[in-house]
Amino acid sequence: MREKFGSRIGFLLVSAGCAIGIGNVWKFPYVTGLNGGGFFVLAYLLFLIIMGVPVLAMELAIGRATGKSIVPAYRALEKPGSKWHIHGYFCILGCYLLMMYYTIVAGWMVSYFVKFVSGRFDDETVESAQVFSSMLESPKEMGLFMALVVIAGFAICSVGLQNGLEKITKVMMTGLLILILVLVVNSVSLKGAGEGLAFYLKPDLSRAKEVGILNVLTAAMSQAFFTLSIGLAAMEIFGSSMSKDNTLVNESLIICLLDTFVAICSGLIVFPACFSFGVEPDAGPALIFITLPKVFMNMPGGRAWGSLFFLFMTFASFSTVIAVFENLIASTMDIFNLDRKVSSLINCAIVLIGSMPCVLGSNLWKNVTLIGGRDVLDSEDFIVSNILLPIGALIFVLFCSWRFGWGLDEFLTESNSGKGIKLSPRLSFYFKYILPVFILVILIGGLR
Repeated sequence: MREKFGSRIGFLLVSAGCAIGIGNVWKFPYVTGLNGGGFFVLAYLLFLIIMGVPVLAMELAIGRATGKSIVPAYRALEKPGSKWHIHGYFCILGCYLLMMYYTIVAGWMVSYFVKFVSGRFDDETVESAQVFSSMLESPKEMGLFMALVVIAGFAICSVGLQNGLEKITKVMMTGLLILILVLVVNSVSLKGAGEGLAFYLKPDLSRAKEVGILNVLTAAMSQAFFTLSIGLAAMEIFGSSMSKDNTLVNESLIICLLDTFVAICSGLIVFPACFSFGVEPDAGPALIFITLPKVFMNMPGGRAWGSLFFLFMTFASFSTVIAVFENLIASTMDIFNLDRKVSSLINCAIVLIGSMPCVLGSNLWKNVTLIGGRDVLDSEDFIVSNILLPIGALIFVLFCSWRFGWGLDEFLTESNSGKGIKLSPRLSFYFKYILPVFILVILIGGLR
């Protein structure tokens, strides 16, 4: 019998913790600024509602209708003789692959938190770019912090859903939300912060036209899709442990709001701080590990602010890690009939060993290139983000909306159970024909 969440707030925070991750901080603000500020945000919110919420509700519905992890859930709902459950195995493999590089990046966050707390950046002669490259070139440091994240994550999940994952995530997410508000207040209070706020949030059609309105809309659609981590059944497992008291659209909207709140607040931290100190904001690892440390080094009380920022980033990344770990543990428990502690130990060993190529990919194996000249980490990220996530989401949509899958009537019945916003059968054409096209646009755009 699947263990249930102890409370609704526990389910919402764990699910939001899974969605909230490093992309909210190192991608959303930059993409927003690049694509016309407030104009992009409005387009992003629109696509989040018309695309992100329905697909998230579908993934949760598969879990809640069966109370099972993805493979047995597919088996319970699919028509006799059909093979939808094969996709469930790809979801599990995708979660393993995701964790084999995401735990590395989560380890970077912990490492930088330690560096700021210990005063590594107090020395004005320290070059932030050199600190980052030194970390990447050290397999010992990379391996140590990856192992710390993996072992701590599985240790928490091995205790149970309520006493482990739910209890720890409640603390972390509460801390994350408090930290982000403190960091926002500090950032917008800096001298010259107004220019950064205007660049970030003021709707600028001229900037959007420079990029191309169609490109801006495509970027907004992609960001709305990828921010929720849908397509690998990472959310499905939480549907299997939630109550039927509230409709799935209701719960999906709250998860989206929490995720968007963190993403928008991240920009309120990044842009005012960068503009205040005359630093060009960028995206990706360069923003987090080179640009922002440079800003903190020049800021009064920079050691404290840098420590708080990387504590926030540790919470954001670790909440995703333990949420996906729960999926891996639950899936192996269901498929192989294992108890939680044995499943945790086996999965811990798999992820520790499987993460080593990424640990070595930036030092001893740095000359190894895989997909399109990408290194190990970027190749794994490309497979997960550009292939498995959009294809997985497309399969979920087809399964929930077409007769040869689970079927739209069955999905709507499950989704509309409980109090809150309900989906209308009039959306049938949209779910069957338009939503899959949106996802195909994202898939094709990611493969270019």
